[in-house]
Amino acid sequence: MAKEKITKGCWGYRRKHRRMQVMIIALFAVLIIIQLAARGFTDSEAAKNVLTVMAVLTVLPMANIASPFLASFPYKTMDREKYEKYAAYENQFAVLYDLIVTTKEYMIPMDVAVVHPTGVYCYCTREKLDYGKAEKALNQIFVDGHLDPTVKLIPSEAAFERRLESLKPASQYEDDGSVEYGIKLLKAISM
Repeated sequence: MAKEKITKGCWGYRRKHRRMQVMIIALFAVLIIIQLAARGFTDSEAAKNVLTVMAVLTVLPMANIASPFLASFPYKTMDREKYEKYAAYENQFAVLYDLIVTTKEYMIPMDVAVVHPTGVYCYCTREKLDYGKAEKALNQIFVDGHLDPTVKLIPSEAAFERRLESLKPASQYEDDGSVEYGIKLLKAISM
């Protein structure tokens, strides 16, 4: 049986992405250590300077990977039982998992995001977040992307589940392409 590719919006993406980032950061760290250790094996001042500059320049791309890694570190993939509960809705409407959406001011972890013809409903697990302002920032991104500003951030799992229960299947609405475009937009602004 072939292993299914885990992409942005699929359950398990945060875990997979975190592992990949750890491997890349470790590779860069090894390269930096090798470059600095190589300084001890040469007597040439020019070679030592070149190796030092190479090590410093290797730190820059590593920092570009490490900084979002550290910022997103507290947000883990939800457990399988919860995933299976929400996966039951996938035949009714589009469901995305494990997104961490970033705006200029906010990092918004969305364990589950439902993209529905009536709006985008997101179960957000971050405790210390100004939900009103974050929701306003996300809606502005949707307006800039030529979509209706209908993003709702829901911090309570019970309230999110009540919202899912109240939604009619997407097939009962006329498809104007906004659902697919909304999915692409959410994935594009997600880490």
